[in-house]
Amino acid sequence: MIDCLNAARYFIARAYEDGMEAEMTNMKVQKLLYYSQSLHLAMYDEPLFAEEIQAWRYSPVCPPAYRFYSEFEANQLPVPSQELLLQIPDDKKQLLEEVWENFGGYHAYLLSDMIHLEFPWKKARKGLIPHASSTKAILLEDLKALGHQKLDLIERDHPAYQPIMSKLVKDAFTSESSTRIKKGEVRNWLNSLLD
Repeated sequence: MIDCLNAARYFIARAYEDGMEAEMTNMKVQKLLYYSQSLHLAMYDEPLFAEEIQAWRYSPVCPPAYRFYSEFEANQLPVPSQELLLQIPDDKKQLLEEVWENFGGYHAYLLSDMIHLEFPWKKARKGLIPHASSTKAILLEDLKALGHQKLDLIERDHPAYQPIMSKLVKDAFTSESSTRIKKGEVRNWLNSLLD
C-alpha cells in the first residue's frame, strides 16, 4: 500500500511532464485517486491506499489528500518533490501510469460527469438530495466492481483487441478444444505482448 498523497503527487508530476499542469487541480486529483483505487482493487484485490474515498456533495474525495491541497482551491497544484516520488514502488507506479494514460487527459469536470453516472457514487449518495453534504464512504467492493468494468473498457479500446479477439473466436469455432477464455485473459495476453 502507498500513501494517498504519494499517489496524488505522482499524478501532479505527470501533469507537469505532459504540459498539463494548469489543469491539475485538487478536483482533478480527487478523481484520479478514485480511479486508481478502483483499478487497483480490481487488479490486485486490495486497496492501493488505506484512506477511504467519501461521496462528498460534488465529487468523490479522499479527505487527507483534499485537505493537504485545499489551500490551492481550484488553482494549479505545485510540482511535488522528486524525493517523495521515489517512495512509490515500481509496481504501484505502473498502475498509476495506467490510470494517467486512461484518465489523465480528461478535464476535471468531464471526470466528474463520468463519476456521477457510475454506480459507486450513486449508491453512496442514495437517498440524499443532490446538493446534500455527506461523508459516507464509497464501498471498496463497489470501487472494485467499477474497476473491473473500467478494465474491460480499457482492454476493448486497445488497438490489438479486435484482431486478437477475431482470431480467438475463429480459432474457438474451428478448434476441438474445450478450453474457454476466462475473464481478463485477453488483457493479460495483450500486456504480455507489449512487455
